[in-house]
Amino acid sequence: MQTYHNIAEAISLLLYPHAEVIIHDLKSGLISAIFNPFSKRKKGDESLLDPVKRYPDIFPPYNKMNWDGKLLRSVSITLRNNQNTPIALMCINVDLSKWNDLYQYLEKMIKVENAPNEILFKDDWRERINVFVTDYIKENNLNLKTLSREEKQTLVVALHKKGAFNAKNAANYVADVLDLSRATIYNYLRN
Repeated sequence: MQTYHNIAEAISLLLYPHAEVIIHDLKSGLISAIFNPFSKRKKGDESLLDPVKRYPDIFPPYNKMNWDGKLLRSVSITLRNNQNTPIALMCINVDLSKWNDLYQYLEKMIKVENAPNEILFKDDWRERINVFVTDYIKENNLNLKTLSREEKQTLVVALHKKGAFNAKNAANYVADVLDLSRATIYNYLRN
């Protein structure tokens, strides 16, 4: 069992301070080791595990709620003896609160109201081309960097139908975005 304790401690050191690693002894029903405890549990506490008929090697990741309301993402591994009999569970609990804070911060930073943009850039034909190309790529499950010749030609024609080439120098800009020459853009439009 000591080898498993060493592995658990190493994992907790690697992921410190964001992970708590616990070894649950299946025979005694008690926690035999806990590293970086943030769940207010300690060695010798009851494991409070529900009985399981069959122990998979790995219990897929699942969410838990910590005592302080923080969301935890957990995974459990069945530890076996030389006869392949389950003897313990190693549970790794990762505190997601910092990631959740970062996610909320990024979400606020990325979510922008369009009104000032429309006022400041209502005549920005580059922006309109960028938006059209991005939407077109998403709608057609394409990747801008790997467009084939035919896909580029279809996109150029679609841009033309939307009036993208009405602005001066728009052909140069589209050629740059699609990594084409200006002559190729005009060739696509002639066909």
